[in-house]
Amino acid sequence: MDNQSNMIDIWTQTEIFLRLTSFFGVLLLMAVWEVIAPLRQLTISKPKRWFSNLLILVLNGAIIRVLFPTAAVGMALYAQQQHWGLLNLVSLPPLFSILISVVLLDLVIYGQHVMFHAVPVLWRLHRMHHVDLDFDVTTGVRFHPIEIVLSLLIKFVAIIFLGAPAVAVLIFQIALNGITMFNHGNVRMPAFLDKIIRFIIVTPYMHRVHHSEIPNETNSNFGFNLSIWDRLFGTYRQQPKLGYQKMTVGIKEIHEPRYCAGLWGMLKLPFIRF
Repeated sequence: MDNQSNMIDIWTQTEIFLRLTSFFGVLLLMAVWEVIAPLRQLTISKPKRWFSNLLILVLNGAIIRVLFPTAAVGMALYAQQQHWGLLNLVSLPPLFSILISVVLLDLVIYGQHVMFHAVPVLWRLHRMHHVDLDFDVTTGVRFHPIEIVLSLLIKFVAIIFLGAPAVAVLIFQIALNGITMFNHGNVRMPAFLDKIIRFIIVTPYMHRVHHSEIPNETNSNFGFNLSIWDRLFGTYRQQPKLGYQKMTVGIKEIHEPRYCAGLWGMLKLPFIRF
């Protein structure tokens, strides 16, 4: 039992270290890109938004660390030790198990995202992510703490059901963090490059459509990592109706700065009617 606990602790610390390292690396890269080649001019104070968005990230990290000290990789390792999950019941090549786990976990996140838009009580939580009046790299880390907890619980269930290898969960977590910040970037890129990249993963141009205040555009392009799910399930939209420069980011009914860029207002948002 002690050896099992030690191994889980080692994997958990490894996950935290690699996720933090990749987070700061991608954040720095995207921040520089946004300065050099921004797609649009921001409409409200960048320091205020960044302070609130990054403080939410720190708060979420602290809550998750207290409530779920083993993290997702630790859960995968524990499930493997207990022989839980489909992939622990069959003998498959390790690389295939890793690949199928990463792909299916991404499908789960896509489905979760659709659910958070479709179920009214969940949308009240998720709309904190959408009321940001601008769209940049920090929008990608701006989620309500309750949504973060629910999301992790869904991930735990998926990991246990699949029996996903710990290394697959580690790869998925790092990819999810990095690509989410990438596809929320306020950056320009050549059209041909966007077309090539979005054939596999979600690009900033593709995901920006999802942050339009027009409802049928908000309810499209749900993918975070792989773009195939939106194409497969009919939720793909190539570009916003008004174009990337003229589209309005946010939610039409909620434009008050205290809810869109103020930390306390953001936290209260799910409990307020509009």
